[in-house]
Amino acid sequence: MSDVHDLSYYAKCMMGGILSCGLTHTAVVPLDIIKCRRQVDPSLYKSLGDGFAKIRAAEGARGLTVGWVPTFIGYSCQGFGKFGFYEIFKDVYKKVVGEENAEKYQTVGFLVSSACAEFIADVLLCPWESLKVRTQVDMTGSFPRSPVAGFNLIKANEGTNGFYKGLSPLWMRQIPYTMVKFACFERTVRYVYANILTKDPSEYSKATKLTVTFLSGYWAGIFCAIVSHPADTIVSKLNSSQSEGSTGTKIKEIVGELGFAGIWRGLVTRIIMIGTLTGLQWWIYDTFKTMAGLQTTGAVSKKK
Repeated sequence: MSDVHDLSYYAKCMMGGILSCGLTHTAVVPLDIIKCRRQVDPSLYKSLGDGFAKIRAAEGARGLTVGWVPTFIGYSCQGFGKFGFYEIFKDVYKKVVGEENAEKYQTVGFLVSSACAEFIADVLLCPWESLKVRTQVDMTGSFPRSPVAGFNLIKANEGTNGFYKGLSPLWMRQIPYTMVKFACFERTVRYVYANILTKDPSEYSKATKLTVTFLSGYWAGIFCAIVSHPADTIVSKLNSSQSEGSTGTKIKEIVGELGFAGIWRGLVTRIIMIGTLTGLQWWIYDTFKTMAGLQTTGAVSKKK
């Protein structure tokens, strides 16, 4: 396979990103509900298992699907920007610094390209993330479960700010997360093909290459969860609040309320969620790429 980086290539990567992020985030909505609620109110559930049991007892299986619509829409939009623009910015980086320097400073390229892509992706995600969190953390019935009604309520009461007040902490959470996600993944894949599977990647089966993709993605996901967790807690608390005041002031209040230990609450649940999610995202993305006639990410040919 040979990837020519034209508009068709970028369009395929964007489509792969939509499927990758939209499907995986929707699949882990039950975990997300428990994580967000524990971040906002740690007394609700003692553990992940306790959360599942209490939600099923109170609301049935449907209670574990709350917020799936804004999750699917929002993270599909995010995947479009995250993966598609990452490929674009990698090529821009190569043109700016030159092929030789791009090869020499690959990791810098991965970090810069993923940060730029995520900046755009979060602007697309933010309104839906706000709607998702408010829907999931509401336990009183004061916020509608219908995504259309919830969207209209935020718009009527708070305007555009209601959808974007969490953008700054979202950038704080997602940009470091994505930089680790892409750089760690790319370096891990290259390490595997340089030190473990030492033949040219083209000589391995698609199943083998996709297994490398999944395991490298899961490994990267563990570090993603750790790096981004404090900001994730702040985003959950911020979006669950409807109080007035600047975003900066609210963030200071949240950090003061939770303390150092509080902003790390729910980390184990998030590592399980993000590790699985990141591994699956890369697997779906690379599976789609291979179906579209492209190479798996990071499987660079050693043949000159």
